[in-house]
Amino acid sequence: MRGKLVGMNGDRAVAYAVKQADVDVISAYPITPQTIIVETLAEYVNNGELDAAFIPVESEHSALSAAVGASLSGARVFTATSSQGLALMYEILWIAAGLRTTIVMAIGNRALSPNINIHCSHDDAYAARDTGWLQFFAENVQEAYDLTLMAFRISEDHRVLFPSIVNLDGFILTHALEGLYVLEDSDVKAFLPKKEPVNPVDPGKPMTYGALDLFDWYMEHRRQQYASLESARPIIKEVFEEYSNLTGRKYSPVKSFNTEGAEVAVMILGSSAGTARYVARKLAEKGKKIGVISLTQYRPFPAKELREAIKDASVVAVMDRSVSFGSPGAQLFMDVSATLIRSKVRPLLFNVIYGLGGRDLTPAHIEKVVDLAESVMRRGEAPEEPVWVGVRGDEL
Repeated sequence: MRGKLVGMNGDRAVAYAVKQADVDVISAYPITPQTIIVETLAEYVNNGELDAAFIPVESEHSALSAAVGASLSGARVFTATSSQGLALMYEILWIAAGLRTTIVMAIGNRALSPNINIHCSHDDAYAARDTGWLQFFAENVQEAYDLTLMAFRISEDHRVLFPSIVNLDGFILTHALEGLYVLEDSDVKAFLPKKEPVNPVDPGKPMTYGALDLFDWYMEHRRQQYASLESARPIIKEVFEEYSNLTGRKYSPVKSFNTEGAEVAVMILGSSAGTARYVARKLAEKGKKIGVISLTQYRPFPAKELREAIKDASVVAVMDRSVSFGSPGAQLFMDVSATLIRSKVRPLLFNVIYGLGGRDLTPAHIEKVVDLAESVMRRGEAPEEPVWVGVRGDEL
């Protein structure tokens, strides 16, 4: 592994990556569990370790608004939020993407209210999924650091020019102390692009941003934005491969474990993927072959890579750390269903709701999911409604 081994929690790892990225502007409003990120960056600026403008604003809406303006001026920009803060930013999420800013934002994933909960759900990540931002999910503290650096490289690539979100599970990663390898500042500087703004705000050369766009052109511009985001796919893979070669840490849009020849697979996002792989290893000792699939890249959704990863599966349990009220399944399940409906050969799918509000996902829970998946394979019929694991009352 290239780099120096240090101990940090996920929030500090993100802040350290931002410092190494030599950002110009940080717009910040504190909210648990991401507060440590912006607090650490404030310390870096105050101590003279980072030459950046630190803007303490009055709300998350203002934090992202300031970030949009700074990015359009040509600055390298970072902000962070969680949960209700992301909800307050929602209006500006669409604007930041539509104006093709290159903001990088970390989300310490946290459940949305009510009731008030400061622990992990993926509600906030899913709330941003349709806004036009690139999205990445970290599985551990190392990935939170690595993906933050890669997000700057990807967003600022002139073939991309979209803002990025790096998701890390609240408290599970944001506050967990882990060993990670950090690169030398010189390596980061060589990896990241030079700051070359596109059409920056310049009083001497006036331009219009966010102009009125009615029925005569709005649809064409949305189609252009859709096509541009799709074109980011090969650049993301290119950056993943380059960073993998630089560090010795393998990155790809879809992470597959033990899927070759596995008839049963579990699909999951974020920190819980490690638990699922642990169970798959234990079951392999008993002669059971269980595949585990997780996504590093969530938007744009890696449909092609996902189809390849589950080509041998007869049943896939899609696990969501969220619930979509009134829907036949939660958000990741809907993405997977939409992806596979175009395939000639499709596995049976069922949705599992787990871990809401920070509830622990244990190996025993994963084993229950696997047992259900094997039962589904025998019967040839999947549950129509989401099933809940680790909840009081009726469950798996």
